[in-house]
Amino acid sequence: MKKIMIIIGTRPEATKMGTLIQEMKSCTEWFDVKVVVTGQHKEQLYQVMDNFDIEPDIDLEIMKENQSLAYITTRAISGLDDIVSEEKPDFILVHGDTQTSFSGALVGFLHQIPVGHVEAGLRSHNKYSPWPEEINRKLVDVVTDYLFAPTENSVENLKQEGYVRENIYITGQTAIDAAIIAYKKDHIFKIDKLNAIDFSAKRVITMTAHRRENRGKPMEQMFRAIRRVVDDHPDVLVIYPVHLSPIVRKHAYDLLSNHDRILLIEPVDFFDLINLQARSHFIISDSGGLQEEASVFNKPLVLMRDTTERPEAIEKGTVYLAGIDEEPIYEVTTKLLNDPEFYESLTIESNPFGDGKASKRIRDVIAYHFGFIENLPEEFGSSEKLIIFCEEDIQSRKIKND
Repeated sequence: MKKIMIIIGTRPEATKMGTLIQEMKSCTEWFDVKVVVTGQHKEQLYQVMDNFDIEPDIDLEIMKENQSLAYITTRAISGLDDIVSEEKPDFILVHGDTQTSFSGALVGFLHQIPVGHVEAGLRSHNKYSPWPEEINRKLVDVVTDYLFAPTENSVENLKQEGYVRENIYITGQTAIDAAIIAYKKDHIFKIDKLNAIDFSAKRVITMTAHRRENRGKPMEQMFRAIRRVVDDHPDVLVIYPVHLSPIVRKHAYDLLSNHDRILLIEPVDFFDLINLQARSHFIISDSGGLQEEASVFNKPLVLMRDTTERPEAIEKGTVYLAGIDEEPIYEVTTKLLNDPEFYESLTIESNPFGDGKASKRIRDVIAYHFGFIENLPEEFGSSEKLIIFCEEDIQSRKIKND
């Protein structure tokens, strides 16, 4: 049996590692799994962990009010160094592009423990967007031994940077695994206001906005655009789970409150957010992960950013890169509401991000590394890709779900 340490610290990490933790824990004859939480996020992190019935073995509890990126990084490195010294894991798994991911990967490297990076190779090629995630992901890849790249595009990014193909495994996105598990046609939301909405009577737009680089003037422009859209379309309802950042909340309540068709609510748990996207007409967001989740339900997404590290979504057509200025955001959102052909152009025939088997692939690569199985799993992309549609969409658009 090998000790596998899985290090997470934020809501997105928990969201995308939840199914992988479950897969690893299911192999009790192979793996002794230790889940270590830095506490970079707190309430939102535990919210997701509850969704996946995950209890952390260790929590550093580093979160404090107005924490800086430097504080998070130094506290995480120091705390993880002590834990790794004591636990002596055989393998460390980190995810994505957070300060926790970078800290966990670096500590693994300093202890000469193999590190696996889930969601390796994503690049926007702009070090300040997303910030600081673009550089964090590059730094994690540098010290990683097993690069779990979600798509062929991620592989090409890594190869261009000099990584050898033998250390890269195309797995698909674990976010797709999680979204498929979370979706239920008869889902009951934990927030009563959401259960009271008649999704057939309103065109619902789910919105999220939180990115550090968008706070300030860009976020003000985004919110002005959204309010104009709602004012111009009486059948539109915007639902915005407002991020806990005090800066984000000030922008949101200053510019979007006191409107009967803009519903500002507290952050929802992962299962609620997935099912809210599934029932929405489309999504508008500056998030990375929602670009993948929306594709599961064939929902267009207006991306309020200048760059994306997920170009597959734009190439396939499910994401429209709108930028951060008021007028382009208003125009494309209005066009999605008024032009059925444009709306259909932002739907897809196959999912570029995954087929729901990414977590099993990653588990099996690690099992192969330790000699528990004889063959590596088939990579994502070699077999037919899967897309899951809501049943309502299948009926209304007459799209066959193969």
